[in-house]
Amino acid sequence: MPIQTRRDDDGQTLVIRIEGRFDFSTHQAFRDAYEHGDPNIRNYIVDLSDTTYLDSSALGMLLLLRDYAGGDSAGIVIENCNNDVRRILSISNFEQLFNIR
Repeated sequence: MPIQTRRDDDGQTLVIRIEGRFDFSTHQAFRDAYEHGDPNIRNYIVDLSDTTYLDSSALGMLLLLRDYAGGDSAGIVIENCNNDVRRILSISNFEQLFNIR
């Protein structure tokens, strides 16, 4: 399965792990991962450790998650990016919108 979710130990953080290609083909699964979740979720971690490819539709999906999570006050961390994915996020100035580690 290309997208897996789990609740972190604090009970308020949803970890979304994306495997393989993060592109339009994962759009519905990505939205389902956070939209039908627990109302107690306050923070999100997008784990890209196994993501091999990211395109402009994936950037749009991350922005949709940001809007859903509260916009400027959203608690979203994007972590474990490989060099290619990090470069795409950097070129897109996503460091200004997300905590990338």
